[in-house]
Amino acid sequence: MRGGWSLRTRLVVSAVALIAVVAAVIGTVTTLALRTYLYGQKDEQLQGVAQRAAGPPQGEPGGGPRSPGSLRFVTSGGAPLGTVGVQILVDGSLGDGAVSVQQESDALGPRVMDRPLTGAERAALADVPRDLEPHTVAVPGLGDYRVEYRPGANGAFLVGVPLDEVHSTLGTLVVVEVCVTAAGLAAAGLAGGVLVGVALRPLRRVAATATRVSELPLHSGEVALHERVPEAEADPGTEVGRVGAALNRMLDHVHSALHARQESETRVRQFVADAGHELRTPLASIRGYAELTRRGREQPGPDTRHALDRIESEATRMTGLVEDLLLLARLDAGRPLAYRNTDLSPLVVDAVSDARAAGPDHVWRLDLPDDPAVVRADPERLHQVLVNLLANARTHTPPGTTVTAAVRVSQCRSGVVLEVRDDGPGIPPGLLPYVFERFARGDASRSRHAGSTGLGLAIVHAVVTAHGGTVDVTSTPGHTVFSVRLALVRGEPGDSQTAHSAGTRV
Repeated sequence: MRGGWSLRTRLVVSAVALIAVVAAVIGTVTTLALRTYLYGQKDEQLQGVAQRAAGPPQGEPGGGPRSPGSLRFVTSGGAPLGTVGVQILVDGSLGDGAVSVQQESDALGPRVMDRPLTGAERAALADVPRDLEPHTVAVPGLGDYRVEYRPGANGAFLVGVPLDEVHSTLGTLVVVEVCVTAAGLAAAGLAGGVLVGVALRPLRRVAATATRVSELPLHSGEVALHERVPEAEADPGTEVGRVGAALNRMLDHVHSALHARQESETRVRQFVADAGHELRTPLASIRGYAELTRRGREQPGPDTRHALDRIESEATRMTGLVEDLLLLARLDAGRPLAYRNTDLSPLVVDAVSDARAAGPDHVWRLDLPDDPAVVRADPERLHQVLVNLLANARTHTPPGTTVTAAVRVSQCRSGVVLEVRDDGPGIPPGLLPYVFERFARGDASRSRHAGSTGLGLAIVHAVVTAHGGTVDVTSTPGHTVFSVRLALVRGEPGDSQTAHSAGTRV
């Protein structure tokens, strides 16, 4: 999941995690230090109680044996409430034992009394090592105790003081540490989010510049790449500034490359247009002289007539190629089209009629809507789109193939789809992604035996794009569909028919 986190989130989480680790270490060390200190205090308190239980040494004031086996030290002054005392007999077994308890208040105030130890309590104390060192023991019903074995003039005793106050203090400290740490982490997260957001603001502006550049149509046409990272975010003295400066340098290189590409494309288009204009006249002259020679008074031989026929045929083909190149050059240059409200149905009828005359060995069908399908377009160019699509189907499918020209209006009447379908062998999968490129040709199943120049579908794509529409193709063996999508307008039928009549060849 961390792979999907933003840089801001990762920085804030990392900082908060580091603060949490530091706080945990500080809290642990503090708790351990306080525990050691409190246990030391309890051990000192235990030493005092044990000393009173064993009695003062011989020779000191008040020294000497007194009341052997007495447990009065349990309730004497200086012993905390809950002090435990057990007498050790000569044979090492446990004798009497008592624990101080709080009694109910009377007229003289609250009193501290002692009560005998239960069997379970005595059994827990019996396991304490008798090495004159304090040990922690869990006494059933009483809690944890610090217990020490102490022999003396009054006998040997096991003396214990309760650790309830120590545990209570440590528990309170842990709760305070947890609460303070949690509050600190929450405050650090909020403050860190704000500070990191402010620190990353220049980086967001750099990213915004890169996003705007990525949305520019850089693949074709004249590109104006003026987007740059602001100078304030391109300071090489900062990390973000170095990124911004590097992005600006990259954009400068890209702009130079695109400018060079545009100049090259412009020169190529100009060359194609100039060459086309220059070639039209000699090609027309070649065709004219060939026809004049063939129809002259002198009767040429069979070989000469065949050569003249081939000259006329190739000159005609070259003329078509030159015309196609000139049209593509004009479309690339953005020449304006003659837009009018045009009904597609009459255009399709006329184009299919022409295709039927040119390909009588194919089966031609129409699928037209009842209502007019009016688009804002150049009727002559749309007619050329239809002619090229139908000629493509006629040229690259065997005789007997059914070709259907259809017009469909979308349900919401926002667009119209012009389709040309055939049940021929289909387009090779390797050619399908490049079928609209210039001079794209397939294998023998879609050969150029009829003199195809490889520019027909490129012209279709260019004309449809100039109208703001889209064209695509889907093809499988037995089912190939070219789909042209245009915006639908609601024009008057009379206007549509007039515009169509002005742009349709009869």
